[in-house]
Amino acid sequence: MPKALLFDLGDVIIGLDFGKAYDAAAKLSRFSAEEIPRIISRANLANPYECGEMSNEQFHRRFCEALEIDVDYNRFEQLWGDMFQPRPLLPESLFDGLKRNYRLLLLSNTNDIHFRFIRQRYPLLRHFDDFVLSYEVGVMKPAAGIYAEAVRRAGAPPPECFFVDDKQANVDAARQASIDAVQFEGRDRLENELRQRGVRWE
Repeated sequence: MPKALLFDLGDVIIGLDFGKAYDAAAKLSRFSAEEIPRIISRANLANPYECGEMSNEQFHRRFCEALEIDVDYNRFEQLWGDMFQPRPLLPESLFDGLKRNYRLLLLSNTNDIHFRFIRQRYPLLRHFDDFVLSYEVGVMKPAAGIYAEAVRRAGAPPPECFFVDDKQANVDAARQASIDAVQFEGRDRLENELRQRGVRWE
């Protein structure tokens, strides 16, 4: 039976809507919303930022350079931060119940702007005991180092940790680290997986 429960953030707890940010950026740029993700990828912005290798200000400057836009930092922070669906994919009651008997950790590839935005908007994160975040740890899933750090903070051996992520590659990497892991396929499926492992929250 698990002693620690590890949850990914984007598209597990909170739905992502990158299109919202791309549409907002396109209104300021000569590039279309469809072109913007390719430009960001070519400029190699996302991964260094989410590994903590780039400050918010550096990311803002390089983002503006890549898209040839001129937007002040405060407006940019709102543009880049506001790409999450308003209603969580999982109810707060689930985490409230789980917290009574298990150590809860967030294990996420994210960045400072996104995480501060999320903490302000989604109070359900208060139920988590710790946050293992790529930009703070300096490594992203599916690299082994971030799972090792998560296990250390969980305070339980890997087989007694249960992890859920929306990406199969991240699930596979967790299993290679001897962590019990499943891919997120909706609330009902997750609750069934938890029940199969004897996890209770009602």
